[in-house]
Amino acid sequence: MSTTDLNNIGEQVNHLRSYFNTGGTRSYEWRISQLNQLKKMLVEQESAFLLALSQDLAKSEYEAWTSEVGYTISEIEHTIRSLKKWMKPRKVSTPLVAQPAKSYQLPEPLGTVLIIGAWNYPIQLVLGPIVAAIAAGNCVVIKPSELSAACSELLAKLIPDYLDKQASCVIEGAVPETTELLKQKFDHIMYTGGEGVAKIVMRAASENLTPVTLELGGKSPCIIDSGTNLDVTVSRIIWNKWMNAGQTCVAPDYVLIEKSESEKFLTRLKKKLNEFYGNDIKNNKDYGRIVNTRHLDRLVSYLDNQNVVMGGEFDSEQKFLAPTVVLDPPADSPLMLEEIFGPILPIVTVEKIEDSIEFVNHRAKPLALYVYTNNTQFEQQVLNATSSGNVCINDGMMFMTNPNLPFGGVGNSGMGNYHGQSGFNTFSHLKTVMKRATFIDPALRYPPFSKMKLNLVKKLL
Repeated sequence: MSTTDLNNIGEQVNHLRSYFNTGGTRSYEWRISQLNQLKKMLVEQESAFLLALSQDLAKSEYEAWTSEVGYTISEIEHTIRSLKKWMKPRKVSTPLVAQPAKSYQLPEPLGTVLIIGAWNYPIQLVLGPIVAAIAAGNCVVIKPSELSAACSELLAKLIPDYLDKQASCVIEGAVPETTELLKQKFDHIMYTGGEGVAKIVMRAASENLTPVTLELGGKSPCIIDSGTNLDVTVSRIIWNKWMNAGQTCVAPDYVLIEKSESEKFLTRLKKKLNEFYGNDIKNNKDYGRIVNTRHLDRLVSYLDNQNVVMGGEFDSEQKFLAPTVVLDPPADSPLMLEEIFGPILPIVTVEKIEDSIEFVNHRAKPLALYVYTNNTQFEQQVLNATSSGNVCINDGMMFMTNPNLPFGGVGNSGMGNYHGQSGFNTFSHLKTVMKRATFIDPALRYPPFSKMKLNLVKKLL
């Protein structure tokens, strides 16, 4: 793992801040040129990115391109098409009492921002926020995850070659380097990862009154109502759950299903898993690996004293854990108390599907909630009675493909959001502006005051 000299971190941050103060990042032309350079980097270095993703997480070429490289290119292209519109002043109405005047909000860059990426999607979850930060006209300090070492090293090598060196830098390392980074003054911090580190980031940010965006995770439920198209439902759940070997913040963390439907669901699940990955899943190149042995050991420990009805096989040397299903785990077991972030899917049975709502509401608010149903009344009941960062009905994480939908958590699953214009807004300050005319200046607000003036003001305000 490469690291950055601790003594140079403060100097690099100060250099970016000085450059930002020159106004070099504010123009539309600069922003567009940097976005085009990001796209160029992904296109020209595609094979290098695919190799690094394979080294870190054994991602197949298909999965690496669709969820990382291609996904980020799509985000860049959407931003390039929309940027001129996003940068325009946003007009608002002006009340009668302030006339004659015009009022608007003017997006302006925040300054120098810090982006701390995650290891599970080490390209997308670093470059996606960079797209938003650059589009908003900021200087960017980038801290990739040290757990995905190949991707971190590649980003540190390529970004200076493609982006403006005066406006961006990559800091590599682990806890010491991140700790030193968090001592610096930033205008915004975006962190993607777990709840524990998020609290450390927030505490550090509070010392400088720095605003934060936290993209976390949690235990995202998947509710399956009876009467759905079970073949399609199972296929979509498998794709959503076992992409990247379950190491996805919006993967379903557990399934809620009526007890009378559970056997049928499990039968289809086994059949579809075999269709997708075959009998020898350990040697199937479409199935990924756990990021390191520490996380593998954590996942395997979750299976202690559980009713494993499918999978459970693992290989420490290869960091492999088979797609695993656990039936009705104890509610107080680590499997149901902690975010799994791996290829284990608990199945929780309920007497009637409406009981699933109470089950969800007794737990922290999740990043995503999935409900498979053909019953619009139940669909609305779930939407109205539960709180989550994102909801998808009758599919998995497909909402991520729509740049017009903000992505973010609520409560323990995060704060703030990004993607598309919401990302541009996150890294911008919407400056309030009112411009008033001087050709008329009513004396209503000036002393001496009178009862008549007060009565007029009461009618105008």
